[in-house]
Amino acid sequence: MLKAVILDDELRGSKLLQHKLQSFDQQLQVEAVFNDPLLALSGIARLKPDVLFLDVEMPILNGFQFLEKLGSFDFEVIFVTAFNAYTVDALRINALDYLLKPVDDEELQCAIDRLQEKLTKKKIFIADSQESFSANKRIALPTSEGVYLVKKADIMRVEAMSNYSTFCLADGKKIVVSKTLKEFEQLLMDTFFVRVSRSAIVNLDYVAKYRKGDGGTLEFVDGAEVEVSASRKEVLLKNLFL
Repeated sequence: MLKAVILDDELRGSKLLQHKLQSFDQQLQVEAVFNDPLLALSGIARLKPDVLFLDVEMPILNGFQFLEKLGSFDFEVIFVTAFNAYTVDALRINALDYLLKPVDDEELQCAIDRLQEKLTKKKIFIADSQESFSANKRIALPTSEGVYLVKKADIMRVEAMSNYSTFCLADGKKIVVSKTLKEFEQLLMDTFFVRVSRSAIVNLDYVAKYRKGDGGTLEFVDGAEVEVSASRKEVLLKNLFL
């Protein structure tokens, strides 16, 4: 059963969506409904949903600011809004879908079917990659050219690029994979890998220097620099100075 959370500052809108989602109770269960983005920030980490139905225009924090404040997340996002002006922004953060209010039943059905299909593929991909790693100490990276089998220890960092992830290897090679960063996060969360922002997972073995700042900046042995988000700074420093 998929777990869902709704965040919409309008009480009427959130209740209406919750009512519509009752028709999909064989596929999805609404774990919580939030009307305050600040309350949702603390609650969503505890609930660990599969999907967040998110409004855009809200007081204090809009939908995009909410995700930015949250830092990294591993759930899918379906925007539900009365405005169609944010579709490009939604694509940039790799949102699963963008539904306009009042939500059409067929469009909602399509969004949930797409959600289920994506999460099923994700589980299969993670299971296959974990099996590959445990047997060969490698991770499988599917590309348009074929599948690269790369040792985790050879991965310097992984950078997000829209719906793609770029693997920067120790030998200078770069491999672009048509999967999002969060699809690799669980595979790479090892003692020497840390996610430092929404757009980067780094291998601490290749960090040459940390420069202080709001979140700070990491400098790598190849001279490249990666910004650290303020929300991930504490986790990074704990791992960096073990």
